[in-house]
Amino acid sequence: MTPDPTLAALRAAAIRTLAPQSGVQAALNAMGFLQADPIRAPARAQDLTLMARVSAYRAGDLERLYPVLDAEEDMLPNYGFMPRAVQALLHPREVPPTRLEAAHPELLPEVRAAVQGREEVHPREVAALLGQGRTVNAWGGQSSATTRALDVLHRRGELRVTRRVGGVRLYGPAPHLRALRESPLPEPERLRGAVHLLARLYGPLPEASLGYLIGLSHYGFPHLLPQLRAAFRQAVREDLRSARVDGLKYVWLPEQDPAQAPAPRGVRIVNPFDPLVWDRRRFAHLHGWTYRFEAYTPAPKRQFGYYALPVLHAGRAVGWANLSVQGGELITDLGLAPGVRQTGPFTRALDRELDRWRAFLGLEGLGDAARTASSQPAPPTRP
Repeated sequence: MTPDPTLAALRAAAIRTLAPQSGVQAALNAMGFLQADPIRAPARAQDLTLMARVSAYRAGDLERLYPVLDAEEDMLPNYGFMPRAVQALLHPREVPPTRLEAAHPELLPEVRAAVQGREEVHPREVAALLGQGRTVNAWGGQSSATTRALDVLHRRGELRVTRRVGGVRLYGPAPHLRALRESPLPEPERLRGAVHLLARLYGPLPEASLGYLIGLSHYGFPHLLPQLRAAFRQAVREDLRSARVDGLKYVWLPEQDPAQAPAPRGVRIVNPFDPLVWDRRRFAHLHGWTYRFEAYTPAPKRQFGYYALPVLHAGRAVGWANLSVQGGELITDLGLAPGVRQTGPFTRALDRELDRWRAFLGLEGLGDAARTASSQPAPPTRP
């Protein structure tokens, strides 16, 4: 009988998600799903996730390359980016009527007609086409309402995001999704593929956490959630490996065998939405302290900082860093978990990692000593 994995083996298996990729497309293909978030601290989450995996990646590369990538913006289990092969698991998607449609039933047909035959539209163009001076008061004005209507058509698969300009989504036709409405993948294939994708991206992880991810996937499968949950239960019985570690049941795909994971080395700084950090239950169990995302926490109540980035050393989360750019220089506010001290090898590895961040952010003075303010907030809550 194979012995149950240790916490160290699970940590090593989890960090394999940081395996280097040859480029942005390779990273998207390997991950299958890349969560997006608009906060820049010091860059958007999707850029931070890619820079952790793609050598020489620079902030904004995803937005710049998106028009030529095999990539789409969609929902599973949150909003983000995915290859078309993954998006094919999600469509055709049946979305119930929205509040916008209930309040203004004429708006969606008008927006649909306004984009008909156009290769690409900006939300402002649609608002202008529908008439100057017209407002939809409950939605903050005509421009806001048309943007929401475009979002609804996008979620239903009638439109795709063609690119972004200054962070604003531009929309165009989605013939590949129209083809899926006419000839979708078999439902069992779609559901099994989604379960395996989530298990591969976030695993090994507690079975309860994978179940939570499945529940979140009602955004991607609003009309198939019961079937998706059934596919999850079937995968746990038939496809996934499992073991109890400290009383917590973990599951993983056969190719994620913790016993085969190489020991991680070096320092890595990752973002709060990275697959390594996303599941807070797993994070607390594997690393011995509770990380919190505090961007929406009132400043006086923050323990870690506005956008604290977990810091890993040899695969173990040993602290967090708040990074900011001031006067063209990367400023690092570092906090350490209880019992962790800043040794020479750790400091040298941290300096190398911060050099990567300077290059990623396009800062001058690459290789200069970091201005690091070591801080010790109140000790993190233990699980």
